[in-house]
Amino acid sequence: MKRNNMLLMLTCGLFFTTSCMDLDLTPLSMATNDNWNTTAEQVEMSVNDLLRINVWNTIDEKWTDDECRRTEISTYLLGSMNSQDGTASTMWQNAYRVIGRDNAIIDKLKALPEGFMSEDKKNQYMGECLFVRACMYSRLITFFGDVPYSDTTIDIETAFTMGRTAKSEVLQKIYADFDVAIQNLPVSSGSIQRPTKGAALGMKARIALYNEDWDTAISCTQQIMDLGVYELYPSFRDLFLQSLHNTTESLFSIPRSITYNVNAINWADYLPRNSGGWAANGPTWDLLAAFLCTDGLPIDESPLFDPHNPFLNRDPRCAETIVPLGSTWLGIEYDPNPVTGDMVMNYNTGEEIQNKDNKNNAEYASFNGLIRKKGLDESCLENGFMGEQDLIILRYADVLLMYAEAKIEKGDIDQSVLDCMNQVRARAYGVNISDVGSYPAITTTDQAKLRTILRTERRMEFAFENIRFFDVLRWRLCGKIYNMKNYGLYQSKEANMENFTTPGHWFWAITPDIDENGCADFSALEAYGINTLGQRTWDDRQYLFPIPSTEVLINENMTQNPGY
Repeated sequence: MKRNNMLLMLTCGLFFTTSCMDLDLTPLSMATNDNWNTTAEQVEMSVNDLLRINVWNTIDEKWTDDECRRTEISTYLLGSMNSQDGTASTMWQNAYRVIGRDNAIIDKLKALPEGFMSEDKKNQYMGECLFVRACMYSRLITFFGDVPYSDTTIDIETAFTMGRTAKSEVLQKIYADFDVAIQNLPVSSGSIQRPTKGAALGMKARIALYNEDWDTAISCTQQIMDLGVYELYPSFRDLFLQSLHNTTESLFSIPRSITYNVNAINWADYLPRNSGGWAANGPTWDLLAAFLCTDGLPIDESPLFDPHNPFLNRDPRCAETIVPLGSTWLGIEYDPNPVTGDMVMNYNTGEEIQNKDNKNNAEYASFNGLIRKKGLDESCLENGFMGEQDLIILRYADVLLMYAEAKIEKGDIDQSVLDCMNQVRARAYGVNISDVGSYPAITTTDQAKLRTILRTERRMEFAFENIRFFDVLRWRLCGKIYNMKNYGLYQSKEANMENFTTPGHWFWAITPDIDENGCADFSALEAYGINTLGQRTWDDRQYLFPIPSTEVLINENMTQNPGY
């Protein structure tokens, strides 16, 4: 029986697999404490093991207001997390697994005999290890606040005396690790996706931003821009497809491979039922409402918005993130309107087919009529719906917007802030930043207005990229958006006829209000008979996750976060 707790992980420094069987503490395929320093190749294998994708995956998008799974609501959105929550425990365990392994490698690197490997290679591996450790502790303080800290392997007696180190102190140690990594890592890793100087600067900027250290965030992002090696990829659409890997926009990503069965992702839950998918997971109405119109205004202010045709006159990222109603998607007409007919055109065969994306014909068609498009194309229908899109952890668009946000919050607003934001927006429109007549360029220098624009820009740009959760958390918006309902379509044709189509209410009867953070309020639409898919309920204690109960039980020095 395994004891998955922080103490054992920090003590032994071994990577424990997540399998319940065949726990091999010294697998032949990877270097461990016992045999890892036999060859330089084993050192590299040990460092590589720190980049397993299951460790870097973080929060399920359905824990945000951007994505939902049918009518299900997570414990987080119900405000009912407790100290036995699986997501919190896994987050804690995985981070400390990596830190324990990482500390062991760092200790061994420091003790390597002269001539074992070149100094350049040794410094690179040390930089990668420090980069990973800083990222793991960044994750821990973001989720849990004060956490136990160790930068070396420790014995069991020491482990059981450890309490929680103040978040502010851990943050300074994170900065120190990143600083050495920045010095040691190369500017480019070539075609191999490994941590670089830009990645270390970017991840340091991110944790600085999360902790409102504006000066550090500005400095790091400015240094990245000064490197001159990153740029926005020309096509927002293509950037996320599995045909494209490790672009000049990517600062840090982890590859997937179908051929080698490494990290492949199954897209069946996101694909429409007409294409053989399940349409179980999809965008929320909240996300659809967040995209600006082509005049740069939110939907409740723009004369261009039509609630009956919500994809018309919207920022191009809207139609590249969510499949537009009535468009052709994966070769088939996508029409969830429950009263437009039972048949749609399959352009792959040239024949009409029964519309399984219409709730008249399929009870489990998209519950709110929306399907994800971002990152998907026809190739996702192959290989059993498996895909090999890179897991993009940090890209240059985020660097530009982090720089802009930090400058806005500091009150140091100049042309560089507008330039960074307009670079991202112009790319979405497929034009040059100087072509201000072809996109709604940002010109205001008012701090409050820029804050609203920046927050909306991040939501439009980074949907489904594991960023929304952290943005909402650090902006302290959870108390508002997670106390609102999740809306969608009815389960019967009759109800949809009565409430949507016959009175002319499809898709929305009226335009929802949008607040200063770009969040929609659909409550006024309830008078028109929209369906409530679920009620979110927020509890402020969840701004911090609970310390896993097993940690508190085995260590009298381990305290629990308030409210758990």
